[in-house]
Amino acid sequence: MMKVVLISGTAHKGSTYRIGRIVAEKVTSAENISEVFLPRDFGEFCRGCTNCFVKGEDKCPHFEKLRPITELIDAADVVILASPVYVYHCTGQMKALLDHYGYRWMAHRPEEKMFSKQAVVVSTAAGAGVKSALRDMADSCFFWGIPQTYKLGKAVAATDWDSVKPELRDKINAEAGKIAKKIRKREKKVPVGIKTRAFFKIMSLMQKNGWNPADADYWKAKGWTGSKRPWR
Repeated sequence: MMKVVLISGTAHKGSTYRIGRIVAEKVTSAENISEVFLPRDFGEFCRGCTNCFVKGEDKCPHFEKLRPITELIDAADVVILASPVYVYHCTGQMKALLDHYGYRWMAHRPEEKMFSKQAVVVSTAAGAGVKSALRDMADSCFFWGIPQTYKLGKAVAATDWDSVKPELRDKINAEAGKIAKKIRKREKKVPVGIKTRAFFKIMSLMQKNGWNPADADYWKAKGWTGSKRPWR
């Protein structure tokens, strides 16, 4: 069975969380779903010390606090990032978490496991802002190297799940089912698209003579500055 980690951008189990959970349960069984709630499980802000980039991620002052979430992400087949819209973007606590993984972007030291995962980004708002909130999270998924990211965002015209109109809940449920079906179909054989391949190629050329030894050495050790690729 596939493993899913659901990371919620609030501790509140509102519409966004409920939709994320619906997707997760359509993908796999309950015992294979792990949940993270922000800021309960991680509430630190990046200090901008650049230790993760130039000295190694283990030099981040929040490394140990972040480790349990990192391990859940690495163990998961599917990563679900769920955040309601806060002033046209994802929540500050979701952004704070994603900031801590800047070192894992393809421009630096991407984790090889990411290239075989799938992701879902989920967002809701009473009105506008869903598109930009989804992009906040989808950007990290792409630059982490996750080759398939699905978006599910809705203006629900409500402040809690029970107040969402039944016909809209049915529509959301149907869309969640379609996404889950695609995810299950691609289990263990996630296609890596041309955009990811092209960006990775550009980064591999840059890392041949990279300015940051920590990054350049990592790429060379992986064989990625040559012909080897993490999805092979």
